[in-house]
Amino acid sequence: MSETTIVDINIPNAGRVYDYVLGGSHNFESDRQAAEYMISLVPSTRKWVRMLRMFLNEATHRLSEEGFEQFLDLASGLPTADHIHQLLPNASVVYTDNDPVTVAYSQELIGDNEKVRYLDGDIRNVAAILNSPTMDEFFGADHKVAIGFNAVTCFLSHEEIKHIMSTLYEWAAPGSKVFASLETKLPDAMTPKMQQFVDMFDQMGSPYHFLTLEECRELIKPWQLDEQGFRPLSEWLGIQDQITEEDREDVGLEFYGVFLVK
Repeated sequence: MSETTIVDINIPNAGRVYDYVLGGSHNFESDRQAAEYMISLVPSTRKWVRMLRMFLNEATHRLSEEGFEQFLDLASGLPTADHIHQLLPNASVVYTDNDPVTVAYSQELIGDNEKVRYLDGDIRNVAAILNSPTMDEFFGADHKVAIGFNAVTCFLSHEEIKHIMSTLYEWAAPGSKVFASLETKLPDAMTPKMQQFVDMFDQMGSPYHFLTLEECRELIKPWQLDEQGFRPLSEWLGIQDQITEEDREDVGLEFYGVFLVK
């Protein structure tokens, strides 16, 4: 980690909590304590988080089979052994994140790999990311790319999601695709433990928002669904039998995966 990176390791960070739940090592004691407390509130957390990473892997392979060799992954987290550039070593990949610790660790992990860049950029200001010189350097004038929007909608407001989707659509070349995961629950459904879970993210400075499926359909516009439509992650991964009603935590939890096309 860069010596110039300043961070209070006593304050948990949502990205590092995610890393811990995935079994990663780039986290601090405060992150581990927060993660374990959140798992005690919502035991299915570990299962859903692992499915989100499995979907990223599945999407990467699917898009590679369709001929995509250029990937822009937004709010990436740490590019560990199961991330895009490890799965597709010949692809050109740009990762982004706005957490200074994540960026510093990630740049060290990538090292001198000429096919990969890791940018310090906030997805909420996606235009600044897209206008970075790295975009043209890596993707050329024809921005036909596969765009990762995975495990991030829960940290964005409706207006932020709409803005990001429309900005990406304007920038991307025809034929580009977005692979996205969307965290949903039943409208107005809440339990005391789920409220405590959500409040923990608020305390970390990363307010957590669930969507309904109907909201998802509106917020992805102007991108178009591909022929496979909205499907639960468990269906994409062929593990439907591993999700129980107990995993839905009495609020109808469901995580959807979707491929969008311009």
